[in-house]
This record gives sequence, C-alpha cells and structure tokens, in this order.
Amino acid sequence: MENKRTILVATAGQAIMRSHDEGASWRRLSINQDLEFDATVRCLLADPRSPNTVLAGAEDGLYRSENCGVNWHRVRCALDGFAVWKLAVAPSDPQVLYAGTGSPARAACFRSMDGGHTWTKLPLEMPPKCKGVSRPRMLALAVDPDNARDVWVGVEEGGLFHSRDGGDSWDRLDRAGAPGRVKHSDLHSVVVLRGTPKVVLALTVNTLHRSEDGGVTWDETVARERWGVYYSRVLLPLPGNDRELLLGVSDGTPGTMSIMLKSTDGGREFRPVPLPTQPNSCFWALGANAADPTQLLAGTKFGHLFRSSDGGRTWRKEWREFSEITDVTWIAAAPDQEEVVSHV
Repeated sequence: MENKRTILVATAGQAIMRSHDEGASWRRLSINQDLEFDATVRCLLADPRSPNTVLAGAEDGLYRSENCGVNWHRVRCALDGFAVWKLAVAPSDPQVLYAGTGSPARAACFRSMDGGHTWTKLPLEMPPKCKGVSRPRMLALAVDPDNARDVWVGVEEGGLFHSRDGGDSWDRLDRAGAPGRVKHSDLHSVVVLRGTPKVVLALTVNTLHRSEDGGVTWDETVARERWGVYYSRVLLPLPGNDRELLLGVSDGTPGTMSIMLKSTDGGREFRPVPLPTQPNSCFWALGANAADPTQLLAGTKFGHLFRSSDGGRTWRKEWREFSEITDVTWIAAAPDQEEVVSHV
C-alpha cells in the first residue's frame, strides 16, 4: 500500500486511538497489554530512527510500541510511577532523549542516552505544590537542533530553565517584573529554531517571548493585546523549516474556542489561519513528522481533530471526535497484519 501512515491520538481516558486508513476508521487498544485501553496518556513521540516505533508517556510511566501503536509494553526504567507529560528527542543525536514529568507525580526531568531504553533522573526537580495548578507539570522540552546537550525546559507554574551540559546543571531564566526577561513562571511550550542567530521561543500562559541571544534578553507579545484572546497554549515548529511555526491561542482552559496562527519569519509575526469550523475548546496539541512536513495535526482539549495536508495553510476537521485530547502525532508506517479489534 502506498503512503502508509498511522495517525495516533493520545487521550485522557481512552489511552491511544489510532487510524491506519487516513482517518476513515479508528481503533482503540486491545485489552490484556501493559498499557490499559482506558488509561490517561499525556504525550507521544515518534522514533525518528524507526517509522514503526512510538513512545508514549502515561500517568504511571513510559510505554513503547514497535508495531505502529497496535501493542504497547512498559519500559521498565526510572520513569516507573511518574506521570510523563513531555518527551523530546535531540535532532542531532536521536539516541538522546529527555522526559518531563508532573502531576499527580513530582515534576522532574530525566535523560536517556540509549534511545529511550534506560533513563537517569536529572537534578532539576520542582516543589511538590505550586500556587496555580496545585502540582506543577513539565510541559515544555526543546533540544537545540545542533547540540544534544543544550536543552530547554518549561514548567507549568514552575519556570523556564536552560542547561548546556545535558541537564547536569540548570539556569533559571524567568524573573517576575524584570525588564527584558520572561516575566511569568507558567510555561506551556518552548521551541529552538536553527539560524543565525538561533531563535528561542518561550510560550507562557498569556505571552509569547522571543530571544535571539540564547535567553539573555527577550521580546514579548502579549496574546490578548495582539490576538484578542489571552490563553496561549502550544507552539509547533514545522519540520524542515527554520522559520515557520504554528501557535494555538484560546479564550481559556478548557475554553470555548481557539484560533490557529502561523508565522513564516521565526516567530516575529503571526497571522490567523482559516479553519473550516470553530474549534470547541483550546488547541491542546499540535503534531508533525519530518517524513512529510506537509502533513500536520491539531487537537483540542475537548476532542476535535483537525488535519492539514499543505503545511498548515488550510485545514479540515475529522469526522471522529474524541475524549480529551492530550497529544497527536503520526508515523510513516502501518502494520501489515493487525489483530482483530472493533472499530470505534
């Protein structure tokens, strides 16, 4: 079959839903495997070395599928018992991965040097409680495209951190009220773009911050002032392009609507992207794969799934709606033979 592809949607309460036929039908997980079919899964990461392989961060640890999301087994490692909220792979060395954890477990950062099989807990750990979301979550992870040891971390109600030594030590970069600094500790997304100079984008709950000097100084765009809604949630750099990004902004969380914005100049300016229908809540997840940069996904908090086949210029809403969407991705493979499970 030409153009094999599997679309994966992580959810809170229905684990991972998947489609092997371009969204015409969807399958849930079968029973009697390590990952329960009604689990909460917080994040997905396609393995760039193997099109059949996907990692999933769940509320009790890390899981791995090597057959396009059909079967999942627990990765027995230091992440056991942690809720894994974010996974990131180093573009320059896919053997190096980072993981961020959080509520209901402790928010902490982990590193793998062997493609995600074994993990080491790093010294960056958050207090057990915070003022804004009760228990902090490590929502943002970004690795410098050219340096696997240069990593950025953003914590919801915990701050912005930067490491130049693979996470062995950290500098905190947010500071309330300081001119030219990231002023809010509620971080939602971080992106590092190649270029001269490199651009770092840090998205807080209400402001987009942009730095061209490695985080020493930052310009800011306040979401409500620029786009009319205040809740800035998720950024996605488009694969193979050092200047194009998508940004999801909403009227709150979970919100009643959302807008999609696109930048073609490294995050200086964003323009609205037309959508075929109003999203029913905040855009919570954006997904892409370097195997085909034109194919993009966007999921809302309350279960709408949108797809683009032209790099984000136009979008269509999928017929299937889901429980709470937590992450979306796709892989350039589909299983040759699959166990018989019900379509849903």
